[in-house]
Amino acid sequence: MGKTAFIFPGQGSQKVGMGQDLLEHFEDSKELFQNIDQTLGFSLTDIMFNGTDEDLTLTYNAQPAILATSIAFYEKIKQAGIQPDFVAGHSLGEFSALVASGSLEFNEAVKLVNTRGKLMDKAVPVGKGAMTAVLFLSMDKVEEAVKKAVSQGYEVGIANYNSPTQVVISGEAEAVKVASEFCKEAGAKRVIPLKVSGPFHSSLMEPASTDFRNELEKINVSDSKVPVITNVTSEPVTNASEIKELLVRQLFSPVKWTQSIEKLVEQGVDTFVEIGPGKVLTGLVKAINPSARLINVYDIQTLNEFLEKWEEIKPC
Repeated sequence: MGKTAFIFPGQGSQKVGMGQDLLEHFEDSKELFQNIDQTLGFSLTDIMFNGTDEDLTLTYNAQPAILATSIAFYEKIKQAGIQPDFVAGHSLGEFSALVASGSLEFNEAVKLVNTRGKLMDKAVPVGKGAMTAVLFLSMDKVEEAVKKAVSQGYEVGIANYNSPTQVVISGEAEAVKVASEFCKEAGAKRVIPLKVSGPFHSSLMEPASTDFRNELEKINVSDSKVPVITNVTSEPVTNASEIKELLVRQLFSPVKWTQSIEKLVEQGVDTFVEIGPGKVLTGLVKAINPSARLINVYDIQTLNEFLEKWEEIKPC
């Protein structure tokens, strides 16, 4: 019997106007978006719906905006009585997954990721860090290239195991440049510097983890009602204490997305529903497991199509 996983996108999926059609058509969605403005003390929705790409891309705006949009769509799916067997999210998306699992309360998650974004920006001065995507080079060879750079005194590491053909490295700008050259020498087909504000999921983010841990202590984290496949371990977790510890570690640990999808397949998942802006995760899952059934919910049209067809397409 097949199972379903709901997966939630991370930073980089944001787009001005995302979720606006929900706000315009559903009163409860309108209240949810108004709620985030009240929670944060400023009009994030104005930035989301009327702002510039530059403003929305700022880490502390993008993170709560993506979370709110993802959860707004999730709530409509939940109202239809559809629940997953597992949830997972890519980096920031893990917070959306935890809200969907019942582990985090929505308002507290919004405040938490806004703070997380500020701490991540504060941890490393602009220009000191960098991230680069390495394409079509095996994970083992990317790891070897990174180890070679580290052995020469550079601070760099793996940030994301996104798919068998895409690994992201992160660290000090010069270190990432050196490791990128080693990746090219090892046979990488493409090495693409990412337009990001910091070296996320690297050891340079460790200073932010102490303050983030303190923020986590202020909120209630519950045991999840649905197993969450976490970025740090790629294993299913439901225990609240373990969830909190892994959220802290996630800041400076690699996102094991490839391993997470492989674990979900191992657990019997054959249907993946990406909920939130963009289609990035769907592409990654397809690269990891070409036989998976993939569904996107990112606007009212795709939401309605999913709800109408669910009885036909749900795993049996």
